[in-house]
Amino acid sequence: MVTSLAVGYAMAGALDIPAMIGMMIGGMMGLMSAFAVAENTWQRLTRAILWMPFPYSAVLWLAAELHDDRRLEIGLMVGALALTFFLARFGQMYLLTGMMLFNGLMVGMMANIPAGMSGKALLVALVSAAAVLGTRLLLCFPMPREDLLRTQRAFVVEARRVADAAVEALDPDADQERAVRRMTRALRRLNVTTVTIDGRLAQPEVAADPDMAELLHRHLFDAELALRGIGRAIQDLTGLAVDPHLREALVVGLVVARDTPLGSAQGLRPAAEIIRRQADAALNGPDAASRRAEAVEPAYRVAQLLDSLAGSLSHWLALGWSSPQSPAKVPFQPTVALERDRPAGSAAATRRVLAAGTETSWRRVVPFLRAPLHAGVAAAIVCPITDAIDPQRFYWGLVGVMITLFGTNTTHERLRKFGHRMTGTVIGAVIGIALLHLVGHGHVYVMLTIIVAGITLGAWGMQRAYALWVVGLVVALVQLYGLTTPDAGMDHLLGERLLDNGLGILIATLCAAVIFPLSGRRITREAERGYVSAVDDLVSQLTLRWEDPDAPVRLRGAARALDSALFQVVSLVRPLVRMPLGVRGRDADNRTALLTTATGHARALAAAADIDIDLAPRQAERFTRITTVLTGSLRALDHALATGEPEESWQRVSPLVRELKAELDTAPSGPRAERIRTALRELAALDDSLAGYAERCGLTVRSASPQGIVSSPMERRTQALVAEWGTRRAPRNAAASERSATVTATAGPGTGTASPERVLPVRPPTSATPSGGVAVTVAVTVAGSIRCDRHPAGCAGWITVINGRGKRVAAGSVQSGRYRVDGLRPGPHTLIVSASAHAPHAELLSVPSAGGTGRIDHDMWL
Repeated sequence: MVTSLAVGYAMAGALDIPAMIGMMIGGMMGLMSAFAVAENTWQRLTRAILWMPFPYSAVLWLAAELHDDRRLEIGLMVGALALTFFLARFGQMYLLTGMMLFNGLMVGMMANIPAGMSGKALLVALVSAAAVLGTRLLLCFPMPREDLLRTQRAFVVEARRVADAAVEALDPDADQERAVRRMTRALRRLNVTTVTIDGRLAQPEVAADPDMAELLHRHLFDAELALRGIGRAIQDLTGLAVDPHLREALVVGLVVARDTPLGSAQGLRPAAEIIRRQADAALNGPDAASRRAEAVEPAYRVAQLLDSLAGSLSHWLALGWSSPQSPAKVPFQPTVALERDRPAGSAAATRRVLAAGTETSWRRVVPFLRAPLHAGVAAAIVCPITDAIDPQRFYWGLVGVMITLFGTNTTHERLRKFGHRMTGTVIGAVIGIALLHLVGHGHVYVMLTIIVAGITLGAWGMQRAYALWVVGLVVALVQLYGLTTPDAGMDHLLGERLLDNGLGILIATLCAAVIFPLSGRRITREAERGYVSAVDDLVSQLTLRWEDPDAPVRLRGAARALDSALFQVVSLVRPLVRMPLGVRGRDADNRTALLTTATGHARALAAAADIDIDLAPRQAERFTRITTVLTGSLRALDHALATGEPEESWQRVSPLVRELKAELDTAPSGPRAERIRTALRELAALDDSLAGYAERCGLTVRSASPQGIVSSPMERRTQALVAEWGTRRAPRNAAASERSATVTATAGPGTGTASPERVLPVRPPTSATPSGGVAVTVAVTVAGSIRCDRHPAGCAGWITVINGRGKRVAAGSVQSGRYRVDGLRPGPHTLIVSASAHAPHAELLSVPSAGGTGRIDHDMWL
């Protein structure tokens, strides 16, 4: 902003045009460069910034030509706003073009720039853009390695905030409730920062070293997990009587963690040892009271987690410092997606809902025309009203329409933005007028300093609260208005701006609610379905990890995707106004709390289960049944969220998991055995949390039986009848358990020929009816690989399974060519592979009706 305003002022003097026009043109280059251009290579940065002057200057000339035709001028503004939202569908450069067209028309009408000045305006815009580009390349050159180091410092800052909150919570004289709230906020900010960092490690246009990228993700995940564990342990200690010497040791250890320099993370280990020794003394001391002894276990946990934090943090920082200097070799690899450099909110769920309802006939154009129609209709309503209020500033209503529809997806979000806009405008007006009276009208450089400072502080606060940006913006604008508006008219001017903005926001919100509306409840349910799908992916990867240690799975990445899915749910269920406890509408909070708890257990599960294990065949079968049943419950929950009709039930597997854990507890102890027990404990806790969530979604919760899983009364009756029939025909069906599945596979798309039939063996069943007859097949697992000649390492994609009636019954992701889908019933199915590098491919699969839970190994070639 400083560069663009200075260059615009200098160019105005050189070209003999009014200084205000030069600064408005140059300032727009700086403002749009700061807010709309975020590229990570100098080539893309140069292309975007140097393109801005051309659409901007073109419409300056057009606005000058049409200045005498008021209706056409207003109509052109309405069309430009609708065009901006249409172009946003096609990428960043198109969006930037639309924004510059709209801004050019607005500035042209405000400043009344004559047509003969258009050439000079283009020259001012070009020179200002070039100067802004030079400033950004000089001071903010895209440097991926330095960006990585900055993100590491940001994580350490949040880690120190957690440690500082923990120190305060251990102070016996502190307000414990306030300290716990501060700890909760610190942990929330730590998680937001960590997810953001994980998403920034996925920046495009940068080649990746896969091994180093995976290590960065793993150590970052483990460091956050350790810090969250420390925070929870300290929260537990706030309600216990802690031995004074143990409390002192804990405080010393946390102060060391807070103040340790970046390069000395291993220094946390001596602090952990001090806590451990003092915990031993507190536990074995002659005066150890029972209540004080209760605090020893959380203290041991803090010591253990400090050791874990020391290892993870030191390795993570070391990887950053040793990363390659060349930008093309900095290790970025996708894990989660960001929106405007923040964790994704409601946009992804909104897009999925919109796409699901617009797949046929003319409705295919709705995703492209919905936002432009919202903007165009709202602008067409707002402009005559605001033009009647003040013809010189009718565009304030258009600004309200634009800011409402950009970055919002639900009525709640738009109304929340309305509240922030009104509040920020009032506060900014008060501060801006006070500064204007203090400085006066004759000190141009001081006013320019206030303008730049206001926009800078507003931009800093935008990611924290939209109202902070509005405050900074209005403070800056008041200084500009002071150049042409007397003090007596400033109150009226700012009140008019508040009214026009408010009208634009409310009318845009109304148009969005009635033109191709999307139910907020439906979008929320879609976000919850995305969360359930992320849990399903985590469970599938866990199963594959324990069945095939060489499988290229990323458990921590799957858990991080769960974090991202939780952010989307929370962004949608957040109420517009927080109501007091005990009134209606708290169910969403309870459901979100259950999902938050489940996410914590999923993180711990991913970290503990990421080991090579060798379970005995019987234990492996029990674990497979557990994950199969859990996957089936997740599919039932997904169906209930999709249709609103909970037809099936949630089968709790936590009793089965605890039985398996009790069996493994008799095995010799050791680090690997302890991690297996931890993984099973967290898996049981994850199931308990999700069962509570499923119950709030309307599903009936039952405990799974080791012999068979039945989801509904109709299925129980069917199983009983078929079991009785199998008992009567047992002699004839003695070999039923050895049946094979016949698969008729079609050739690749476009060949027009069918490949020979393949016979795929089904693994022997593992259960039978108590009467000795043939057991009914409850579910069959299909697992295998997707292969092609062009990708020897395996293709990435998505598996969808539909039954003979055309209904989707299962889905799963393809990770490095490997896939797994659970819960298939006997009968004909179609497996459809969707891959970015190939056309869709389908194969027919016949699932046999052999007894027990079976598995089909099915490999496909594309």
